[in-house]
Amino acid sequence: MGRRVAIAWLGFALALSLGVPSAVVAADWGGISPGSSTQNAVRERYGAPSRETRQKLETYDTVQWVYEGARAPAGMKRMIVEFGLLTAGGYRPNLVRSFTLEPKPHIFDYVAVVKGWGIPDRIGEQGGRKVYFYQVGLLVYFDESGDDTTSMVFSPPQAEPQRTPAAK
Repeated sequence: MGRRVAIAWLGFALALSLGVPSAVVAADWGGISPGSSTQNAVRERYGAPSRETRQKLETYDTVQWVYEGARAPAGMKRMIVEFGLLTAGGYRPNLVRSFTLEPKPHIFDYVAVVKGWGIPDRIGEQGGRKVYFYQVGLLVYFDESGDDTTSMVFSPPQAEPQRTPAAK
């Protein structure tokens, strides 16, 4: 795995030297872009969900669509789309707030993630597993090997998490 990281960093350095941007404005996948895609756009692209759940988040009505099994996009075990986003212009109930992909094994390994979204802004751990953080709005959770993704969470662009001071 160390060799893969070195190759990825070399590719990143080469891209910077050639003036190639390392990331797009917002992370997206499969025609869904959090903060701009609507329920109608998702339904047109993926059809009706396997199931729909409505709930209140704070005082807002939200909707969750789950696509699984034969309704999941190719290569995915499940896709979960969350609707309802508070914007500067007010609450938009039909706007994609976030969506989560749960890929089948070997669909998004760590090399594919770096090729698709570049070098992460932060790398952390959760439960002993690697997590990549991208400010463009992507969190990638890896399996115990650190090579294969278990889930990818797409959201509008995020501020970089604040570092906490080291304990003395």
